[in-house]
Amino acid sequence: MNRRKIVGLGEVLWDLLPGGASLGGAPANFAYMSRLLGDQGVVASRVGRDALGQQALERMQQLGLGVDHVQIDAEHPTGTVNVEIDAKGQARFEIADPVAWDFLEWTPDWRQLAQEADAVCFGSLAQRSLTSRATIRNFLDAASGAVKVFDVNLRQSYYSQEILRESMKLADIVKVNDEELPKIMALIQFPQEDERSSAQTLLNAFSLKLVCITRGARGSLIVEENHVDDHPGFRVKVVDTVGSGDAFTAALTHEYLKGSSLEAINETANLVGAWVASQPGGMPVPETGLVESLSEMTRTQNR
Repeated sequence: MNRRKIVGLGEVLWDLLPGGASLGGAPANFAYMSRLLGDQGVVASRVGRDALGQQALERMQQLGLGVDHVQIDAEHPTGTVNVEIDAKGQARFEIADPVAWDFLEWTPDWRQLAQEADAVCFGSLAQRSLTSRATIRNFLDAASGAVKVFDVNLRQSYYSQEILRESMKLADIVKVNDEELPKIMALIQFPQEDERSSAQTLLNAFSLKLVCITRGARGSLIVEENHVDDHPGFRVKVVDTVGSGDAFTAALTHEYLKGSSLEAINETANLVGAWVASQPGGMPVPETGLVESLSEMTRTQNR
């Protein structure tokens, strides 16, 4: 089978959760779920030449992710994030700075990877440093044949009007959650409107193919030029929300590349995101395979 090459570009790090350390970072979570969905998930990131960096490489290999495109930094440590989980399972983050992924390097290897990619997912967090921001933009420029997905992740103070505007100009698809949406619209000086109107404004202003607004357990809205789909979401017992948005994005990208309908894209993305929220950490390992796990969850929903 000719698997599509799906690249998660940006940060890889250790989420320091109440129950212990878990490998994470939105691009790594995205690439992992892309692999579970049957694509070739690739992580393009950077770790330190330290114990946590070695453990990250080993863990990625255990999860079936190649490490050929993960750079090693001799000067800066591997990224970490202190994660607190509230009573509703919502995650709050405190991100170490600076770390290895703040120094992503534009290399011939990454140029070739960009040219081979079918899709690239990038976020705002990894662009907090000028070095990584320049590398990410070089990568996107070189990935001329790829679908470019901007998964907005407003963390602490690591974003700006310039980062948001320039990233949306480079993207084909933008995904944002409902809590971030008003902040984004205000920051880029667009009118405050309802979700559908805001999505349409972004779609038109940046010549996007899709805009997706996620609402956690309340589903998601996806808007394209002549069509809208609103999904109510799936009800699950939430363990934590770490990685659920990244899983949603991976499924959205997977279905979009297949040429699926907007309804099918939204259904699958909500299903996969809900499954991850029902599991601990951002890279859960399905006991009987992803398809079987999703099928069981669907059966439970219909009882």
